[in-house]
Amino acid sequence: MAASLAALLQARGYKVRIRKFDPYLNVDPGTMSPYQHGEVYVTDDGAETDLDLGHYERFSGVSARQSDNVTSGRIYRDIIAKERRGDYLGATVQVIPHVTDAIKAFALDESDDLDFILCEIGGTVGDIESLPFMEAIRQLRNELGRDQTLSIHVTLVPYVTAAGELKTKPTQHSVRELTSLGIQPDVLLCRCEHILPDNERAKIAAFCNVRKEAVIPALDAESIYAVPLQYHAEGLDDEVLRGFGITDSKEPDLSRWYDIVNRYHNPEGEVTVGVIGKYVGLQDAYKSLHEALVHGGMAHKTRVNIKWLDAELFENEDDLVTKLEPMHAILVPGGFGERGSEGKIASIKFARERNIPFFGICLGMQMACLDGARNVSGIENASTSEFGSTDNPVIGLITEWQSKDGTQLRDDDSDLGGTMRLGAYRAKLSDNSHVASVYEAQNIEERHRHRFEVNLAYKDMLESGGLIFSGMSPDGRLPEIVERPDHPWFIGVQFHPELKSRPFDPHPLFASFIGAALKQSRLV
Repeated sequence: MAASLAALLQARGYKVRIRKFDPYLNVDPGTMSPYQHGEVYVTDDGAETDLDLGHYERFSGVSARQSDNVTSGRIYRDIIAKERRGDYLGATVQVIPHVTDAIKAFALDESDDLDFILCEIGGTVGDIESLPFMEAIRQLRNELGRDQTLSIHVTLVPYVTAAGELKTKPTQHSVRELTSLGIQPDVLLCRCEHILPDNERAKIAAFCNVRKEAVIPALDAESIYAVPLQYHAEGLDDEVLRGFGITDSKEPDLSRWYDIVNRYHNPEGEVTVGVIGKYVGLQDAYKSLHEALVHGGMAHKTRVNIKWLDAELFENEDDLVTKLEPMHAILVPGGFGERGSEGKIASIKFARERNIPFFGICLGMQMACLDGARNVSGIENASTSEFGSTDNPVIGLITEWQSKDGTQLRDDDSDLGGTMRLGAYRAKLSDNSHVASVYEAQNIEERHRHRFEVNLAYKDMLESGGLIFSGMSPDGRLPEIVERPDHPWFIGVQFHPELKSRPFDPHPLFASFIGAALKQSRLV
């Protein structure tokens, strides 16, 4: 909802930022399993954040920052650090005012040049852990004034099949709970599977103390790209502007959203891409990757059918051939840990030998290097120190690198949270390389999230097997991209390009990868 509303306000010419408040006690999602919370989204400035920030960026085109996502854990960590330093001068540290003041400060941070700040509070009304956030928002409304704030409550209107009707009671009780916390919603966004009849809207309005026009149906859409258009048709942006007393706003220019929806729903071609991963049981673990592949298809007006394949299945060669032969392209994404690694290497070998377009991202690039080391360059027992000690650590722990903040140092005893190479870093591409032609540039900047790198001690041996290092850090110390010039499309990158892809601006690597898959589909 927040991402779509931001897109609509932007389409009217307003400057917008979106913020996500997460009530859990982790400092950030960086140490959480993807099965627990989906993917970890990384910003340019190196913040590990909630995956919703990916939606915000993709829909608004505005790069998120460290200040756009905060958790209870981060707030309590900062407050306790201040208390230990004596910053509170002996005062008793309490939820009110100290925690709520910190939440309000996050809400208003870096907002001077904006027209709107959209703050989304995660969780459910009534959750114990979200109460400090609700209280902070209540206070903020009183401090800023009702003409400067507006509350939107997303609620559920379930359809009971046996009775053949929509039920408004859950919404009524949810609003009552919210009101008991001192927050009266101005707009209700009602999630429902069936059309919300006019009389039901009037009933909700009467019981929930809002205008009937402020009860906005939010039906299931054909795709997420159709949601902004659907919300506009139901009057969400008009009602929000009315709540701020803005009546002279021009109609939004939604032409690019109509184009995106048309490209998505009216493809002229179709390809199948096999994603060989570790967390394929939960697609949110690869949310940005999924969207980037779809964006790559949009660039060619092509439907991308994604087959999520468990890497562990491919440790058996018969399963590998059966599953991968129908694929027009193969992608091995990032991940952590040894499980499934041999299946990933086997699938990369399959793509290399069969001349099937291959894209390796982060760990996927490292596995491509292990395939080259073992199966082409003849380096026995080539492996990564991430999986334990090895005679030939082709992949090793990165212990030193240069960031915008200076030299960064890590070792085996460093904490897991927030200690990786995180955020945007520059890379220099080789002349006449495939990636240079894809980017149409020789200097790029991409987002990273990893703690292991290809060991340059093995660079010459890997290149003797045809794996070229076509992208390096500006100081030449860290490999960023490898490719095989003798292959139709074989590229591995240490960074995460999916994090910078947008529906209206597909990432060049994904656009090129789907273009190669389209060519492959015509050969089959």
